[in-house]
Amino acid sequence: MTEPATSAPDRDISEALCQQVANAYQTRAPLRIVGGDTRGFYGRPVEGIDLDIREHSGIVSYDPVELIVTVRAGTRLDALEAALDAEHQRLPFEPPRFGACSTIGGAVATGLSGPRRPWAGATRDFVLGTRVITQEGKRLRFGGEVMKNVAGYDVSRLMVGAQGTLGVLADISFKVLPKPAATHSLRLDDIAIDKALSLLATLGREPLPITAAAFQAQVQGIFVPGGESSVKATRERLGGEPLEAAFWEALRDHRLDFFTLDDGETLWRASLAPNTPPLSPDVGLATLYDWAGSQRWIKTRDGEALRRACQKVGGHATCFTPAARGGAESPFTPLDPVLEKYHKRLKAELDTHGIFNPGRLYAGL
Repeated sequence: MTEPATSAPDRDISEALCQQVANAYQTRAPLRIVGGDTRGFYGRPVEGIDLDIREHSGIVSYDPVELIVTVRAGTRLDALEAALDAEHQRLPFEPPRFGACSTIGGAVATGLSGPRRPWAGATRDFVLGTRVITQEGKRLRFGGEVMKNVAGYDVSRLMVGAQGTLGVLADISFKVLPKPAATHSLRLDDIAIDKALSLLATLGREPLPITAAAFQAQVQGIFVPGGESSVKATRERLGGEPLEAAFWEALRDHRLDFFTLDDGETLWRASLAPNTPPLSPDVGLATLYDWAGSQRWIKTRDGEALRRACQKVGGHATCFTPAARGGAESPFTPLDPVLEKYHKRLKAELDTHGIFNPGRLYAGL
């Protein structure tokens, strides 16, 4: 195994974190789990004592041959990715960062993935195991460092997207992948959205190494990674103009001009079937299509109307605008009553006194 390679402080403060959680459990004091705090806008605001995990950082172990890395939750994403890049490897799920201080713990807790998600997989798919600080202040290990683990219920993947409401992530083990030998980004201009979606459906039936596709303002962007010969053949098959590779990172991190909001506008993430036609212009002011159309970033002044429009076609919408929430009571689509019952049972089992990020996902959860 290689030595941890990171510019961030390498420090294990899990015992101090366990003690703080144990004290909160005894006094029933709510905790607000904080890392880089770059994703604080996502979800409902939390009132509580800050549990700061930033100092719990560093790469615990990294085996490039086995493609496995174990890292403390407070480690900054840029430090982790620098260590992987030195071995020509990467995190396959491309976690977005909304600031320089983004941590890997926050990336896992929110469960957000980058433009390659429909082809490469989601955050949950690459989490092998975790160490979690439970409500009693104990540090327990779930999962392991192998892709196939059948030893009981998969608590590790349950933590992905839970936003810290079920426990405190301490350490996380991931499966990583090699970087592709070659890549090419291209753009197809003057193409209407219906033709763009139809083209992607057609290309999806061909053996082409396409792993990202986005559309905005009659411009279709496509990312092609793979071997030298396959990338060259695909480039010749699709044509188009070159697109700067930096586009995909800017899309992932919301640094494109599209994500600049005017007064009164809010940003929403719509999750829809890829072949869903464009929503009515009455509910959306502008749309950026990602994930070949299944993820859509929509600017609107009427969040609830947009949410209803998404539900009508079998999808759902989440508000990404801090504070305003687009006039919505919750940034997330309300749960089905049956699902809500199971969520509450799980929360009650793992967080009896409701000390972990109370209300971050929904009221009472």
